[in-house]
Amino acid sequence: MPSVSSPLRTAMAGCGLIAILRGIRPDEAEAVGEALYGAGFRIIEVPLNSPEPLTSIRNLRQALPLDCMIGAGTVLDPSACAEIAKAGGEIVVMPHGDPQVIRAAKAAGLAASPGVATPTEAYAALAAGADVLKMFPAEQLGPAVLKAWRAVIPNDVPLVPVGGITPQRIAEYAQAGASGFGLGSALYKPGMDAAEVAERARAFVAAWRDAYPSTEPQS
Repeated sequence: MPSVSSPLRTAMAGCGLIAILRGIRPDEAEAVGEALYGAGFRIIEVPLNSPEPLTSIRNLRQALPLDCMIGAGTVLDPSACAEIAKAGGEIVVMPHGDPQVIRAAKAAGLAASPGVATPTEAYAALAAGADVLKMFPAEQLGPAVLKAWRAVIPNDVPLVPVGGITPQRIAEYAQAGASGFGLGSALYKPGMDAAEVAERARAFVAAWRDAYPSTEPQS
């Protein structure tokens, strides 16, 4: 697995599935987070366009073991990074590759995962300090593009497709060189209870284990 900075490297090595809980409420976060953790997830993201996202991040951080990394998604403003860190967040995830947001995340001691759609954007993000490259939207890029990127982007740089990923599609992206996956509505939609999220999470983790048999759950 990629040699990104610990503890992100440790989390991705055990399970490179990233839960995107867009729309979750603070009162739901703990139960859903515990369901995801129990299924094997070790990275959870709360997009900032969710209700009271910093409170949800704080609740998740307090409820889950430290080997589970909590992050914020849809981060558009560099000034948000300090608040994310204050709430207990450890990762900044972006839909774009704004170098100012990347640098602000790193200055706040956070890992940065910008969204990129071309090799030019990918290398610009790496130059700004990105830890993980979010290939977004994965529906448009696809495994063939991912395979082409892997020919020019170093193997130790994590490439994480996000958008339209289902358990059935993990194997083809894995064969093309994916390091992990961001999972949105196929895993969680607002209003889902913890039991339903857990069922979907287990299906994703099973697909991950099949595609990456050398990885092991982190305890």
